[in-house]
Amino acid sequence: MEILEPYNGRVFDPCCGSGGMFVQSEKFVKNHQGRLDDISIYGQESNETTYKLCRMNLAIRGIDGSNIKWNPEGSFLNDAHKDLKADFVIANPPFNDSDWGGELLRNDGRWLDKDLVPPVGNANFAWVSHFIYHLAPTGSAGFVLSNGSLSSNTSGEGDIRKALVLKDLVDCIVMLPTQLFYNTGIPACLWFLSRYKNGNKNRDRHGEVLFIDASELGYMVNRSSRAFTEAEISKIADTYHEWKKSGGSYQDIKGFCKSASIAEIEKHNFVLTPGRYVGIPDEVEDGVSFEEKMSELTMALGEQMREGQLLDEEIKKQLLKVGFIVSDELVDF
Repeated sequence: MEILEPYNGRVFDPCCGSGGMFVQSEKFVKNHQGRLDDISIYGQESNETTYKLCRMNLAIRGIDGSNIKWNPEGSFLNDAHKDLKADFVIANPPFNDSDWGGELLRNDGRWLDKDLVPPVGNANFAWVSHFIYHLAPTGSAGFVLSNGSLSSNTSGEGDIRKALVLKDLVDCIVMLPTQLFYNTGIPACLWFLSRYKNGNKNRDRHGEVLFIDASELGYMVNRSSRAFTEAEISKIADTYHEWKKSGGSYQDIKGFCKSASIAEIEKHNFVLTPGRYVGIPDEVEDGVSFEEKMSELTMALGEQMREGQLLDEEIKKQLLKVGFIVSDELVDF
């Protein structure tokens, strides 16, 4: 939300679940003194129970949910908003879905090209193509996918990813830390696409992609779940906005962010894993010399070895009490 800034226009989520993305959109607008009437919400959900939860979730917040549609066939087989061109697509589709009816949609008009048909066994790039199809000429999309989408070459996925880069649709990729989502342990990333990168009311970033590696950010809420602090969310969003802003102060930061050209991405065979571009951060010098560090380490090692010897002797004593003798002789193998 902080990156896309959906202040006004048509917001679309074709796999909307219980409406979490929409609620966040409205909350985002409220937090930034925007007008709720400036946003129109469109969505689709295949699970009837979840659809009803979505409508209720929106209704109790006074949000118009009349354009949220349900059908059991889902967005691919029965697109409820065929003519919609949205200003923003915001979605968290199911990861690596193999049950999306792809065998029935080989000649569908939503794909990037007749030779760039998403694989039957994985809907990741079917979702990406569906999002792009529903974007307005100046629209932007932000969505979550598994990390495999950044590098997989299975069943033509690499060709689709290459086409997305060459068509200059990829705006920004953000690598996320693990344990960020309650419903899956699969490592994930954020994709941001734009149909109008040569300006988009900001700086011309035609032919460039911003890579952000946020995999080391976040804190553990409990033993199994991680979350970002507000400061970390701002750090990611501010980096993107400075990159987009005319006259912005954006600079590449080793280990965190890198603005890469299409030529650079081609050198990496169109793999979009941020770590390949941002590199490894330089170690911060702590002012301690190598000799001092080695002296401290060897002293600590000596202490541990002495403790180990005492522990070995104690083990021998305890074993002797129950009738077992541990030999000190070396065994020749």
